[in-house]
Amino acid sequence: MSKIFQYQTEQFADIKILRYQVPGFEELSLSQKELIYYLAEAARCGRDILFDQNNKNNLSIRRTLEAIAKSYNGDRESDEFKSFLVYAKRVWFSNGIHHHYSMDKFMPEFSEEYFGELLSNTNYELLPLLEGEDVVGLLTRLVPVLFDEDVDAKRVVLNPELDLIKDSANNYYEGVCEKEAEDFYAKMEKGDPERPISAGLNSKLVKENGELIEKTWKVGGMYSEAIEKIVFWLEKAIPVADSELQRESLVKLVEFYKTGDLKAFDEYSILWVKDLDAHVDVVNGFIEVYGDALAIKASWESIVNYKDIEATKRAVIISDNAQWFEDHSPVDERFKKKEVKGVSAKVITVAMLGGDCHPATPIGVNLPNAEWIRKEHGSKSVTIDNITHAYHQSSLKSGMIDEFAYSKEEVARAKEHGYLGGNLHTDLHECLGHGSGQLLPGVGMDALKNYHSTLEEARADLFALYYMMDPKMVDLGLMPGLEVAKAEYDGYIRNGLITQLTRIDLGKEIEESHMRNRQLIARWVFEKGESDKVIVKVQEEGKTYYVVNDYLKLRTLFGDLLKEVQRIKSEGDFEAGKRLVEDYAVKVDVELHKEVKERFEKLNLAAYAGFINPDYHPVYEEGKIVDVRISYPMDFMEQMLEYGERYSFLPNIN
Repeated sequence: MSKIFQYQTEQFADIKILRYQVPGFEELSLSQKELIYYLAEAARCGRDILFDQNNKNNLSIRRTLEAIAKSYNGDRESDEFKSFLVYAKRVWFSNGIHHHYSMDKFMPEFSEEYFGELLSNTNYELLPLLEGEDVVGLLTRLVPVLFDEDVDAKRVVLNPELDLIKDSANNYYEGVCEKEAEDFYAKMEKGDPERPISAGLNSKLVKENGELIEKTWKVGGMYSEAIEKIVFWLEKAIPVADSELQRESLVKLVEFYKTGDLKAFDEYSILWVKDLDAHVDVVNGFIEVYGDALAIKASWESIVNYKDIEATKRAVIISDNAQWFEDHSPVDERFKKKEVKGVSAKVITVAMLGGDCHPATPIGVNLPNAEWIRKEHGSKSVTIDNITHAYHQSSLKSGMIDEFAYSKEEVARAKEHGYLGGNLHTDLHECLGHGSGQLLPGVGMDALKNYHSTLEEARADLFALYYMMDPKMVDLGLMPGLEVAKAEYDGYIRNGLITQLTRIDLGKEIEESHMRNRQLIARWVFEKGESDKVIVKVQEEGKTYYVVNDYLKLRTLFGDLLKEVQRIKSEGDFEAGKRLVEDYAVKVDVELHKEVKERFEKLNLAAYAGFINPDYHPVYEEGKIVDVRISYPMDFMEQMLEYGERYSFLPNIN
């Protein structure tokens, strides 16, 4: 990749904005470029859906902010207007008014009065006014949502002492409490008990006239205006599909969008997971359930990508040995798959991110989520190489490792082996971790409720951590030696116990599932290995460090915890899962937190990063596409305003 490419463009609040390159795009065939263009358009057409899923007021708020950013005719150089722009960027970044990681509502750093001034000096015609509403009405409607800390305070509530549904500010349920939602889906017909549909995945549950009904997300249903556009571009993609199975899967995906039939979604998922021939691939749909405390409703997302041939050799070695890894796992024999089917893995180059994968994005994906499809047909696992490369390039001079690693040896090991260690961890986590093990008959994915996501991420991380230190990794040629594994162990413990605290406001507990997972693992192994000094806590010159003393014993502890987490998932042991998460994953050491935040602030870094997407430009001759060219925008706000104009299809309130 080009050394002169500018990866970071700006920094605001706790966020840095990066760009990613798409190497090899120019070498793709014309039909592949055309396919990427169509799929990229589909990926951007679902943006409104995610905003609305995250909160019912998000589209009105976003469009108000866009109108002000484009047409406010007052002083645009004042400190207050600059504070407004930071707030607007945060809303764009988080796809709504709640922090994308903590789920807390972030508050504007300008006053209600100034908000009124902004509205009164903004083009009236651009504002998202409801029928019969004037600017004063809009102000009255939005002010409590923006400025009252107690209104819609948290997007996803995981606190078991609260009502997980009524107290969550997302838009997956309306007029419904936790018990009503649980009872509704417990009684719902799910078809073949061995191959159940993912009931509730693509709908909003509401109470109307005292009855619970689902509003299905489909053409002709809820979100129809956006889904119609997604379908339009998917249908353009079908004739240039990269394989016959991909063509069939896209046809089935369109059927799902048109009908809302979850059986069609399962059929699509099976076709998608079987398609190993297509060079260009896509994730598109209602996929992940992190945004719902009951792990039932799925957020909309899309990732358009193609295979990195050279880097995929690493992932193929892992997937080809999937049965060996499963057989040698430390978990109980009852929970192991006797025959691992259809595990495919690849390293990909992302060409477009959409919905819940943009601007912040995962670095790896393992799908589909339905356990029975995984068991019978396998799963696809990807590591996103150009995204991890961009992260790595932007972090080289950050100073984070130098500040929080204890010794020069640890720093050197991280800088020499950390990038490979991180990628191998992601490979193992996505390819084998999520696909490993099996549920006992009668146990459903929703058995662990609000602890499901944390424990599932912990299970996949533990699988990766356990095998990182296995000599088999060296024997397979995946890494030059176990120093790579040591770098990953160092980094994981350092992150789980120290550096991820930089992402949490003082006085807060840990809410986000991935962060809970990391602290759960790190605190558990620290505690269980404390008597043997497997990991030691060191304090020097007012700074705290956690140092791994015995990597082999640490590996054994990772295996012990993996065994228990797999048991909890396989048996659906809610109470044990609750204890594990509440005891190890949630609470924060107040004094350590304060110290870490102070050390971090001196580095002047952002805790989170997200991306500006590239743009694709079709070249036409006589009405036909003869080429597609790529460009790399530099301005985050400009892209967000453009998306607001070109890809905004839904009503202001849904």
